[in-house]
Order: sequence, then C-alpha cells, then structure tokens
Amino acid sequence: MNNKKIVFLSHLDLNLYLFRLPIMKQLVKNGFNVYAIIPKGDYFEKFKDFGIIPIHYTIERSSLNIFYEAKTLKKIKEIIKKIDPDILHTFMHKPNIYGNLSGARNIINTVSGLGSFFIHDDIKSKLVRKIIENLYKITTKNAKKIIFQNQDDMYYFLNKRIIPESKAVLVKSSGVDTEYFKPQPQNQELMNELKIDKDKLVVLMIARVIKDKGVLEYIKAAENLKNKAIFLYAGEIDRGNKNAFIPDWRNVKYLGFRKDIKDLISIADIVALPSYREGTPRTLLEAGAMEKPLITTDAPGCREVVKDGYNGFLVPVKNIELLTEKIKKLIENQELREKFGQNSRKFITENFDVKIVVSKYIEIYEEILNV
Repeated sequence: MNNKKIVFLSHLDLNLYLFRLPIMKQLVKNGFNVYAIIPKGDYFEKFKDFGIIPIHYTIERSSLNIFYEAKTLKKIKEIIKKIDPDILHTFMHKPNIYGNLSGARNIINTVSGLGSFFIHDDIKSKLVRKIIENLYKITTKNAKKIIFQNQDDMYYFLNKRIIPESKAVLVKSSGVDTEYFKPQPQNQELMNELKIDKDKLVVLMIARVIKDKGVLEYIKAAENLKNKAIFLYAGEIDRGNKNAFIPDWRNVKYLGFRKDIKDLISIADIVALPSYREGTPRTLLEAGAMEKPLITTDAPGCREVVKDGYNGFLVPVKNIELLTEKIKKLIENQELREKFGQNSRKFITENFDVKIVVSKYIEIYEEILNV
C-alpha cells in the first residue's frame, strides 16, 4: 500500500484527533500519504507531528443555509480534485454526504452515531431526519462501504433500506488504548484540588452538556443520593448543539471541560452515562478499561459497552428512579463494584482495544484497494 493517498474528512479537528489518530498513524507507518481535511481548531497543527497533512476548510455543523452548504461542498470538491486520493474516509453526517458528492474514487463513510435528530420527534427533528435519510439514500450510491459503530444504527439504515446490506460494515467503537487506560491508584493531587474527602465515594459522569446525554437525570439522581456520595460532572457546554443548556448543578460538582480524563476516572468509584443514544460511548470504554463499574442506559450504543449484571447496570432511558436505585446499589456494595470493575476491564480489552479496531479498518482499506 506504499505511496497510496488516503484522506480523512471530518467537521471537527478534535473529532479526528481524539478518535481516529491511531488509525491515521498506522496508515502513515504502512506507507500511506495521509491527509486530514478539517476546520482549523486547537488540534489542527498537531497532526503534522505524526506525518499527517492537515488541510483547512470551513463548515457550520448546524447550518441549513443552502448557499453556505453549496460553498462548503465546492471547497471540498476542489481539495479532493487536487489531492486525487486513493481512498476518502469521511465521518459524521455532513462530511459523509459531502464526501459522497466530492467525486472521489473510493469513498468510505463512518456513521459514528445518529445524533439528536434521531432521538426526538418534534417537527424539526422529523423533518431533518427525513432529509438526512434521503440524502444518505441518494449519495451512498457513490460509497464503497458504510461503517457503523453499533448494531442498532446499522440495522436502522438497513431496515429503512437507506443502504444495501452489501455496503454495511460493523466496527464497534473507535477503540480505546487499554495500555494507557488501565487500573491505577486514585490521583491524590486531583482529590486535593477538588477537595474530595477520601472517605466519600465518587460518582462521575463525563459528557458534553446537552440534554440528550441524560444530564438532568444524573443531576436528579445526585439529589436523591446527595448524602451517600460525591457526584462529579466533566464536559463542555456544546453551544453548537440545539440541545445545549446550562443546568442547575445543585448537588453536582461541575468541572467544565477537562483534559485530565484518566486522572478523573482514577478517583471515581462509579462511572455513569444515562444517555438517550450514542455511537459507542468513548468515556465508558475508557472507564471500563480502568476497571470501573458502569451504569448506562439500555439505548443504542450504550448497551454495546455494558452487559447488564456483568460489568454494570443498564437502566431505561429517562428513568430517574431506576438510575438512582442502581447507583445506590453500587454505592452500598463494595464487592459488587470490584467484581463489575474487573469484568469491565476484561470485556473492554477483549472487544474494544484500539489494536483490534485499527486492524479492522486496515482490512477494509486493503479490501477496497485490492478490488
């Protein structure tokens, strides 16, 4: 595969850097010329450190302005024509659709999650959902493969006949580095910084602050259990999302955006994510790899990571009562926390290690290039 060119297209430099960098690094190692077409952000220049060439374009994640979108598509087509890649690999809805219209020869889409428009049933959500589905149905005729990160999303596309079964590929998650995210003692400096009593149990949630992540349910559970544990929340307010909001953090210590995720997980006794829908939740993979018991919802993406009663608990979406009950059960049972934590490490390592995921992507690239 030496001297072949592969282009990655996403709507956020952060998205590629956090979730696709291991694949991109392996491709560079294998002799590919690797490009990242991304908006300029904090991570744009960092790709150069790994021999990856970043190329700037602008895109508005939430824009529905047809004139602006036409301008964005035109720019993408110009870049693709100039590079003439052997493979174009795209991520997220807009880049997937625009990539399929770019004129590239071998196109791969990754549907890493369906997003909030596939959760809600208000008029706008239904309309946008229908538009997205129809655009996929039309444009994926130009794609060689469509990769899904969980079975629910893949079956949704197949059952609605948006794509043919021959193009669908399941690669669960973007992987997690289980050598980096491994069991470690509590970070005492962080405990001191956050003024956490060492005799108190810590429950942690890591997610963007949007309603679809189950933020309100987590806050309510914290209120119900405020005398039994300390509840932490780490994550930025995603102002580009229509469901972003600033909640009342009563009974929850809000930490904002944090880069020290591994240290944060180290001080947690329980990690929760009562989300309404996910691709495959990265924070649960990281926490599970660090031997933490997990609590999440019986929802697409989430149930891929947790086997109910084995490495954590699954609760129905928006069910505050059961969420509270399961957190309480783990708070009060150290033996169960330890058992679930050990099972989490085993389950994540065997199924979601980044080496497994990278090798699956490499196989897909090789299959396409050898056709």
